Amino acid sequence: MIIDTHLHESKYSFDSHLTFKEAIETAKFVGLDGICVTNHDNNYLRKEIGNSAKINDILVIVGAEILTFEGDILVFGVDNVPENMLHANELLEIVEKNNGVAISAHPFRNNNRGLGEHIRKVSNILSGVEAFNGSTFPYHNLYAYALATELNIPCLGASDAHVSQNVGKYATYFDSTIRDEEDFIEAVKSKNFCPVIRKNGYFEKIDIYTDLENTSLKYSLSQR
Repeated sequence: MIIDTHLHESKYSFDSHLTFKEAIETAKFVGLDGICVTNHDNNYLRKEIGNSAKINDILVIVGAEILTFEGDILVFGVDNVPENMLHANELLEIVEKNNGVAISAHPFRNNNRGLGEHIRKVSNILSGVEAFNGSTFPYHNLYAYALATELNIPCLGASDAHVSQNVGKYATYFDSTIRDEEDFIEAVKSKNFCPVIRKNGYFEKIDIYTDLENTSLKYSLSQR
């Protein structure tokens, strides 16, 4: 299954121009099997559709993107999102107590909202690193990929879409069938997944290398 594990809809993320309906329709159009709606500091969408639902043949999983003092973290499996800002380790302890999963969002983005090198301090309780974020500069994604690889933390891909054009720009391929939030959490814990990129209408696994001459990110792609 291919799931875009991080996007925002406009009702509960006020910086988004993507409606919930548009997110589902676009996901279906580009060939995704599911999306994770991770609105900023809330999971209010759970009150409307539950923690997950199948809508128009698209699996929708409701998580949240929580800003900690150290940076943004995607959380799944937590019903009651903390109302006050916490340190990253405090949030991760809550996720762990709820048997959920937590993913470092855009760790090295230049808006000071990523965990960055702080990942080293919480790597033992972090479920994954969003190494390929569709709203982040490629070289910042490269930093995330390099650190995750060094620390042996699984890498995910996601669009972080706030507009329909970005849905599915990056996503994550899971080996297992995912039917609901519980399956998704187990799939993340299993580590049997990899980031993918959408190119020429297809999702392809990413084989990345660095061009040292111009410090840009290049892709050698093999279609799955």
